[in-house]
Amino acid sequence: MNLVSILRFLAALSWLLVFGLVALVVVRATRGRPLRNANSLIIGMAIVALIMNVAAAGLVFVQPQERGVVVTIGEGGVRPEALQPGINWVLPYAENVVMYRISRDTYTMSIAPEEGQIPGDDSVEARTSDGQIVRVDASVIFSVDPAEVINVHIRWQDRYINGLVRPLARGVIRDAVAQFGIEEVYSLRRLDMTNLIRSELEERLAQNGILLIDFVLRNIAFSDEYAASVEQKQIAEQLAQQAAFTVEQRFQEAEQARQVAQGEADAVVIRATGQAEARIIEAQAEAEALELLAAAIADNPDVLTLQYIEKLSPTIRTILVPTENPFILPLDGVTNSP
Repeated sequence: MNLVSILRFLAALSWLLVFGLVALVVVRATRGRPLRNANSLIIGMAIVALIMNVAAAGLVFVQPQERGVVVTIGEGGVRPEALQPGINWVLPYAENVVMYRISRDTYTMSIAPEEGQIPGDDSVEARTSDGQIVRVDASVIFSVDPAEVINVHIRWQDRYINGLVRPLARGVIRDAVAQFGIEEVYSLRRLDMTNLIRSELEERLAQNGILLIDFVLRNIAFSDEYAASVEQKQIAEQLAQQAAFTVEQRFQEAEQARQVAQGEADAVVIRATGQAEARIIEAQAEAEALELLAAAIADNPDVLTLQYIEKLSPTIRTILVPTENPFILPLDGVTNSP
């Protein structure tokens, strides 16, 4: 309770005291016991009550979230400046104060029956550039511009919500939706459409003394026919994606099999190359051995005889008689003779 409220309470109470005092004087007079100085007391109390009522009528307390428009009998009908927060003085009984909230307010137009300002489906029905009907569920967050309170009162008074904010928002939404195709509305350019609505609505509200804080595009609903077609399209896209995935999987399996076959072929080539290189090395070694053996035979012919003896069967026992024409004699025949 602020000071102005207390003063108004005391002013009302003072008149009750005046009326009570008058009643008391009348009662005592009828009983033959008149109250001394009754008239002076009544007049004094009436003057005090009148002063308090005048003061209560002239003092106005404005809350921080409010601005006061003073309706006056003077020229123009209203004061050019709004009352600021705190205690203000106006001419008692000659001026009246209309309070306007400057705090933020929200107006919701919803498809849900219990969420909007108007019961039932209050969404905005609009038509896209390609002729499809959509229902837009949106909220407008706004406030009265403190510097434009006087103009708002002159133009709209207390009708600015239903007379300005609601019809202007619905019209701007319809105009914006008409500039986009159905697919752009719900997916590709939804953000662009929201920004267009916000920009246009902000400009047109500002022209009427209202500040747009934010525009919220809550939901977009489609006709049953289009919703069914969208569902069928999504199913077809999912099937196409599944088919593409299957093709990709088969391609990867074929690529994997090709790589395995390539690896096996490369292994065969590497193995054959290794065997060929081993044979070449072996042949080179044999050739070098033969060259060394040929050189040894050229220097010492007996080496060939030694090679011959070494190649005989291990079961044959022989004696080499060193002469220029060596003879190989069976050892068994020599040892067994008498």
